Amino acid sequence: MKKILANDGMEAEGIKLLEKAGYIVITEKVAQDELSEAINENDYVALTVRSATKVNKELIDQCPSLRVIARGGVGMDNIDVEYAKKKNIQVVNTPAASSLSVAELVIAHIYSMSRWLHESNRTMPVQGGTEFAALKKKYSKGYELGGKTMGIIGFGRIGQSVAKLALGNGMKVVAYDPFIADAKIDVEIFGAGKVTAHIKTSSLDDVLKMSDYITLHVPGGKLIGKDEIKKMKKGVMLVNASRGGVIDEKDLLEGLNSGHIAHAALDVFEGEPTPKKELLQHPKISMTPHIGGSTEEAQQRIGVELAEKIIHFLR
Repeated sequence: MKKILANDGMEAEGIKLLEKAGYIVITEKVAQDELSEAINENDYVALTVRSATKVNKELIDQCPSLRVIARGGVGMDNIDVEYAKKKNIQVVNTPAASSLSVAELVIAHIYSMSRWLHESNRTMPVQGGTEFAALKKKYSKGYELGGKTMGIIGFGRIGQSVAKLALGNGMKVVAYDPFIADAKIDVEIFGAGKVTAHIKTSSLDDVLKMSDYITLHVPGGKLIGKDEIKKMKKGVMLVNASRGGVIDEKDLLEGLNSGHIAHAALDVFEGEPTPKKELLQHPKISMTPHIGGSTEEAQQRIGVELAEKIIHFLR
């Protein structure tokens, strides 16, 4: 029987599908420097990874038995995709499986920033017993989302999922994407059924200037620095749940300290797994440890989609 190494784990439903198709699935984690040896010793025909395992040119050259490399999630920056394809290895990912999970995290951060939840959760355990009235006054200056403008930079699957949730919260949506001219967003409204919104993308400058909240969903690259921040409304709130470094962290801190940016939410960081202390300790930043696509439902969808694609290509 042919073997598959799920080096960063796989949900039970995906494993069941692969085993039903006649494959042996090994989920025991192999250290990066021992990976090529383990793959060759066991003649693994497929390797599944998340963000932890790196599949570079050297590893690909050392593992002639591999026919499929599968990435659970969207980004594939930890895989040398083009080189794998040159070696006739199929590379697949699961771009749609975690879209809703990332979008919901974005909205959760926006609620948190708008009502100061991230800061009040830090200060209440320390000051709540003695300064309750003062904290109540301080954190009573929150904002409702209804009527505000959500700017979405990167209007693919995740960006459109964010748009759906934003529209459902009564927000206006503007979006920028150099590859997408428009999109139809279906929104389920309780008691009213499905409503379809037709959103045409705008220029990046327009999105920066018009938005009360800005969220980024791009594959990488430095997109937001001091020049872009200057174009934003004073009091804007930013969310980055895409890739570390998309927002220049030094310029972000300057914008927060000057008051031009009211709050920021970060799920990804330039220096993972050791983000800058200035970010971790900043009172105006709502933080999560790179968990955008990590929900129980998303993991199940990822496992099933990976299994189906592996079975298809190995056959």
